[in-house]
Amino acid sequence: MDYLWTPWRYAYVAAGSKTTGCIFCDLPKAGDDAKAHIVHRGQHCYIVLNTFPYTPGHVMVVPFAHLDELQKLPVEVAHEMMDLSQTMERVLRRLYAPDGVNLGMNIGKAAGAGVAGHIHMHVLPRWVADANFVSVIGETRILPESLETTYARIREALESAVPS
Repeated sequence: MDYLWTPWRYAYVAAGSKTTGCIFCDLPKAGDDAKAHIVHRGQHCYIVLNTFPYTPGHVMVVPFAHLDELQKLPVEVAHEMMDLSQTMERVLRRLYAPDGVNLGMNIGKAAGAGVAGHIHMHVLPRWVADANFVSVIGETRILPESLETTYARIREALESAVPS
């Protein structure tokens, strides 16, 4: 039996059943965007790194409003969500030179939403063969950079990509 030591995953495992409230409502109130991994705040939405990313650069565009369905988003919030998703596609293509980009939502627990009560858009770079045998067989992700590095790279790129 081979073991891949991943001590940073303990935070995820330990917090699993202890979380109360909504993580997406709580993050913007934390007071420290770097610690919360919030790379940008818009008028209606914010962009945050996925704490347990599928690939480096995996972000989520999250409305500040606690809503559970796309159809419930006010039009201005939906427009900003899509504008920020387009901006992130541009930033990720420039920073990571991926072969493609996944963009998507899982709305509701049955659809696979990890946070079913608060809608959010995933935006992540993808490469041909990035789902190698380790991911498929070993259910393990191999990430070439830390969240702190990803945060710094995306934050800097967004400063010039998003009008203030």
